[in-house]
Amino acid sequence: MRIINRHPSRGLYILLASLPFIALAVAYSIGSYQRLSVNPADKILPSVTQMMAAMNELMFVPDKRTGDYLFWSDTAISLWRLACGMGISIALSLILGVTAGFIPWVRALVKPFVEAFSLIPPITILPILFIMVGLDEASKITLIAVGTAPLMLRAVALAVEEIPREMIVKAQTLGASTWQMITRVVLPQVLPKLIVATRFALIPAWIFLVSAEAIAAVSGLGYRIFLVRRFLSMDVIIPYVLWITLLAWLMDLTLAMLQRRLFPWFQPEQKS
Repeated sequence: MRIINRHPSRGLYILLASLPFIALAVAYSIGSYQRLSVNPADKILPSVTQMMAAMNELMFVPDKRTGDYLFWSDTAISLWRLACGMGISIALSLILGVTAGFIPWVRALVKPFVEAFSLIPPITILPILFIMVGLDEASKITLIAVGTAPLMLRAVALAVEEIPREMIVKAQTLGASTWQMITRVVLPQVLPKLIVATRFALIPAWIFLVSAEAIAAVSGLGYRIFLVRRFLSMDVIIPYVLWITLLAWLMDLTLAMLQRRLFPWFQPEQKS
């Protein structure tokens, strides 16, 4: 049997998937041990103990100036910004994507503009956002929405256009109105693909969030990372990066579970 036709068992799959993470952890541990053996004050590769001590202070010791537990307040404000930005993107993608994909007049109005706008690197318009809407929350939320909405909108519009024409013709033959066709034919076909588009948009959304927080913020996960970098505080930076990674993974996993629960029929086309 050719190797392309051989599939690992579930146990072997878990083992193989774990090997790169184990190798990375071992390599880091060896490097950290070697550097700290030569210089115990080295900050580049802190030990696990040092990282735990730093995070314990941020997580369970209130800040002397504000009284907040910085780790949790950073997490809360970053998640709020991300949720607002992605919520706007999802709403725009659903409304404009469905209408642009289904109604030719709307497609002619929206599609060329969205395609041109999606080619603009979102991070380059951050100074414009700061000038137009200020340095507060609006600029950060807008950057996330601007950075993710065009691609999600195009994905939704394409999903609408891929709906078999026979389904639309049958609905029209049965006397369905445009609104009935959108709600009963288009949306059931598009919603699972919107979830897929949202999963793909999560990573750029996190990039835009951290970038905005690093440039103009006084709180948030990105702000904290770039604040402590001047002190070479890798014992804070590394756990924060791992925490962001974990949050992104949990969001992706939640969306995947939601998709399986709401649209089980969609799974033969999607394996993750």
